[in-house]
Amino acid sequence: MDTFVYEIDGKLYINLTNRCSNDCEFCVRNGKDSYYGNKLWLSKEPTAEEVLALIPDFGYSEVVFCGFGEPTFKMKEVSAIGKELKKRGFFVRINTNGQGNLINGRDITEELVAAVDKVNVSLNAGDRDKYYEICRPVFGEDAFDAILDFASLCKDRGIITEFSIVGVLSAADREKCEKIAERLGIHLRIRKYIQDS
Repeated sequence: MDTFVYEIDGKLYINLTNRCSNDCEFCVRNGKDSYYGNKLWLSKEPTAEEVLALIPDFGYSEVVFCGFGEPTFKMKEVSAIGKELKKRGFFVRINTNGQGNLINGRDITEELVAAVDKVNVSLNAGDRDKYYEICRPVFGEDAFDAILDFASLCKDRGIITEFSIVGVLSAADREKCEKIAERLGIHLRIRKYIQDS
Protein backbone atom coordinates (compact mmCIF):
# COMPACT_ATOMS: atom_id res chain seq x y z
CA MET A 1 0.00 0.00 0.00
CA ASP A 2 1.28 3.47 -0.88
CA THR A 3 2.26 5.89 1.89
CA PHE A 4 0.92 9.33 0.99
CA VAL A 5 1.11 10.75 4.53
CA TYR A 6 3.56 9.82 7.29
CA GLU A 7 4.66 11.15 10.68
CA ILE A 8 8.11 11.96 12.06
CA ASP A 9 8.79 13.82 15.32
CA GLY A 10 5.25 15.15 15.70
CA LYS A 11 5.08 16.55 12.17
CA LEU A 12 2.99 15.21 9.32
CA TYR A 13 4.69 14.73 5.95
CA ILE A 14 3.04 14.51 2.53
CA ASN A 15 4.58 12.22 -0.09
CA LEU A 16 3.24 13.20 -3.53
CA THR A 17 5.61 11.74 -6.10
CA ASN A 18 8.74 9.72 -6.86
CA ARG A 19 9.74 12.14 -9.62
CA CYS A 20 12.75 14.39 -9.11
CA SER A 21 14.80 16.67 -11.35
CA ASN A 22 17.96 15.76 -9.40
CA ASP A 23 19.86 12.53 -8.88
CA CYS A 24 21.78 13.54 -5.75
CA GLU A 25 24.63 11.26 -4.77
CA PHE A 26 23.66 11.57 -1.08
CA CYS A 27 19.89 11.08 -1.51
CA VAL A 28 18.16 9.06 1.19
CA ARG A 29 16.26 7.07 -1.44
CA ASN A 30 19.40 5.68 -3.10
CA GLY A 31 19.15 1.93 -2.80
CA LYS A 32 16.04 1.83 -0.62
CA ASP A 33 12.33 2.53 -0.73
CA SER A 34 11.64 3.48 2.89
CA TYR A 35 12.50 6.18 5.40
CA TYR A 36 12.11 5.81 9.18
CA GLY A 37 10.05 2.68 8.58
CA ASN A 38 7.73 4.39 6.09
CA LYS A 39 7.61 2.80 2.63
CA LEU A 40 7.71 5.92 0.48
CA TRP A 41 8.26 4.60 -3.04
CA LEU A 42 4.88 5.12 -4.71
CA SER A 43 3.15 2.88 -7.22
CA LYS A 44 0.83 5.79 -8.05
CA GLU A 45 0.67 9.49 -7.30
CA PRO A 46 -2.17 10.63 -5.03
CA THR A 47 -4.86 13.18 -5.76
CA ALA A 48 -5.35 16.18 -3.48
CA GLU A 49 -8.57 14.58 -2.23
CA GLU A 50 -6.81 11.33 -1.30
CA VAL A 51 -4.19 13.21 0.71
CA LEU A 52 -6.65 15.52 2.47
CA ALA A 53 -8.78 12.54 3.52
CA LEU A 54 -5.76 11.20 5.45
CA ILE A 55 -5.01 14.37 7.41
CA PRO A 56 -6.74 14.84 10.79
CA ASP A 57 -7.96 18.29 11.78
CA PHE A 58 -5.56 18.59 14.73
CA GLY A 59 -2.64 16.98 16.51
CA TYR A 60 0.29 18.21 14.42
CA SER A 61 2.40 21.34 14.77
CA GLU A 62 3.34 21.34 11.11
CA VAL A 63 2.47 19.68 7.81
CA VAL A 64 5.34 19.31 5.33
CA PHE A 65 5.38 18.52 1.61
CA CYS A 66 8.36 16.17 1.60
CA GLY A 67 8.64 12.63 0.29
CA PHE A 68 10.79 10.60 -2.06
CA GLY A 69 10.38 13.03 -4.95
CA GLU A 70 10.27 16.76 -5.67
CA PRO A 71 6.81 18.03 -4.62
CA THR A 72 6.69 20.87 -7.16
CA PHE A 73 6.18 18.28 -9.90
CA LYS A 74 2.66 18.17 -8.42
CA MET A 75 1.96 21.92 -8.13
CA LYS A 76 -1.78 21.53 -8.70
CA GLU A 77 -1.98 19.20 -5.69
CA VAL A 78 0.45 21.28 -3.59
CA SER A 79 -1.72 24.32 -4.21
CA ALA A 80 -5.05 22.61 -3.43
CA ILE A 81 -3.78 20.73 -0.37
CA GLY A 82 -1.79 23.66 1.01
CA LYS A 83 -4.70 26.11 0.71
CA GLU A 84 -7.04 23.72 2.49
CA LEU A 85 -4.56 22.97 5.27
CA LYS A 86 -3.89 26.67 5.86
CA LYS A 87 -7.66 27.19 6.05
CA ARG A 88 -7.75 24.51 8.75
CA GLY A 89 -5.08 26.41 10.69
CA PHE A 90 -2.02 24.25 10.00
CA PHE A 91 1.48 25.67 9.53
CA VAL A 92 2.49 24.37 6.09
CA ARG A 93 6.05 23.93 4.80
CA ILE A 94 7.44 22.63 1.53
CA ASN A 95 10.89 21.04 1.25
CA THR A 96 12.07 21.55 -2.31
CA ASN A 97 15.14 21.41 -4.52
CA GLY A 98 14.21 24.92 -5.67
CA GLN A 99 13.76 23.97 -9.32
CA GLY A 100 9.98 24.35 -9.34
CA ASN A 101 10.00 27.22 -11.83
CA LEU A 102 12.10 25.15 -14.24
CA ILE A 103 9.98 22.04 -13.69
CA ASN A 104 6.72 23.89 -14.35
CA GLY A 105 8.02 26.27 -17.02
CA ARG A 106 6.66 29.28 -15.13
CA ASP A 107 7.00 31.21 -11.88
CA ILE A 108 5.17 29.17 -9.22
CA THR A 109 6.12 31.35 -6.25
CA GLU A 110 2.88 33.35 -6.30
CA GLU A 111 0.91 30.10 -6.03
CA LEU A 112 3.10 29.06 -3.11
CA VAL A 113 2.15 32.21 -1.19
CA ALA A 114 -1.41 30.90 -0.87
CA ALA A 115 -0.35 27.29 -0.23
CA VAL A 116 2.56 27.36 2.23
CA ASP A 117 3.93 29.35 5.15
CA LYS A 118 7.54 28.28 4.72
CA VAL A 119 9.80 27.14 1.89
CA ASN A 120 12.92 25.10 2.66
CA VAL A 121 15.23 25.08 -0.36
CA SER A 122 17.99 22.45 -0.52
CA LEU A 123 21.05 24.43 -1.56
CA ASN A 124 23.58 21.60 -1.09
CA ALA A 125 26.52 23.32 -2.80
CA GLY A 126 28.24 26.68 -2.88
CA ASP A 127 28.64 27.02 -6.65
CA ARG A 128 27.30 25.80 -9.99
CA ASP A 129 30.03 23.27 -10.68
CA LYS A 130 29.81 21.56 -7.30
CA TYR A 131 26.01 21.51 -7.45
CA TYR A 132 26.08 19.91 -10.89
CA GLU A 133 28.63 17.36 -9.70
CA ILE A 134 26.79 16.15 -6.58
CA CYS A 135 23.12 16.80 -7.44
CA ARG A 136 23.23 15.94 -11.16
CA PRO A 137 20.21 18.07 -12.16
CA VAL A 138 18.38 17.33 -15.42
CA PHE A 139 18.45 21.08 -16.10
CA GLY A 140 22.25 21.11 -16.17
CA GLU A 141 24.42 23.82 -14.68
CA ASP A 142 21.65 26.43 -15.05
CA ALA A 143 19.77 24.76 -12.20
CA PHE A 144 21.95 26.37 -9.53
CA ASP A 145 21.19 29.97 -10.54
CA ALA A 146 17.51 29.07 -10.91
CA ILE A 147 17.49 27.80 -7.32
CA LEU A 148 18.91 31.09 -6.02
CA ASP A 149 16.35 33.05 -8.08
CA PHE A 150 13.52 30.85 -6.79
CA ALA A 151 14.54 31.32 -3.16
CA SER A 152 14.85 35.08 -3.62
CA LEU A 153 11.40 35.26 -5.23
CA CYS A 154 9.88 33.28 -2.36
CA LYS A 155 11.50 35.60 0.18
CA ASP A 156 10.42 38.72 -1.74
CA ARG A 157 6.82 37.44 -1.80
CA GLY A 158 6.84 37.22 2.00
CA ILE A 159 7.14 33.45 2.40
CA ILE A 160 9.44 32.37 5.25
CA THR A 161 12.39 31.06 3.25
CA GLU A 162 15.32 28.94 4.36
CA PHE A 163 18.24 27.26 2.64
CA SER A 164 19.46 23.90 3.88
CA ILE A 165 22.64 21.96 3.25
CA VAL A 166 23.68 18.44 4.20
CA GLY A 167 26.24 18.30 7.00
CA VAL A 168 28.72 16.26 4.94
CA LEU A 169 29.86 19.27 2.90
CA SER A 170 33.47 20.37 3.31
CA ALA A 171 34.23 23.45 5.40
CA ALA A 172 35.07 25.38 2.20
CA ASP A 173 31.75 24.44 0.55
CA ARG A 174 29.85 25.25 3.72
CA GLU A 175 31.48 28.68 3.83
CA LYS A 176 30.45 29.35 0.22
CA CYS A 177 26.86 28.41 1.10
CA GLU A 178 26.93 30.69 4.12
CA LYS A 179 28.08 33.59 1.93
CA ILE A 180 25.29 32.97 -0.59
CA ALA A 181 22.68 32.84 2.16
CA GLU A 182 24.05 36.01 3.75
CA ARG A 183 24.10 37.85 0.41
CA LEU A 184 20.48 36.91 -0.29
CA GLY A 185 19.33 37.50 3.29
CA ILE A 186 18.09 33.92 3.67
CA HIS A 187 18.67 31.79 6.76
CA LEU A 188 20.88 28.70 6.27
CA ARG A 189 20.27 25.46 8.18
CA ILE A 190 22.66 22.53 8.26
CA ARG A 191 20.82 19.22 8.34
CA LYS A 192 22.34 15.91 9.33
CA TYR A 193 23.11 13.31 6.72
CA ILE A 194 20.86 10.30 7.19
CA GLN A 195 22.15 7.03 5.78
CA ASP A 196 19.92 4.54 7.56
CA SER A 197 16.52 4.86 9.13
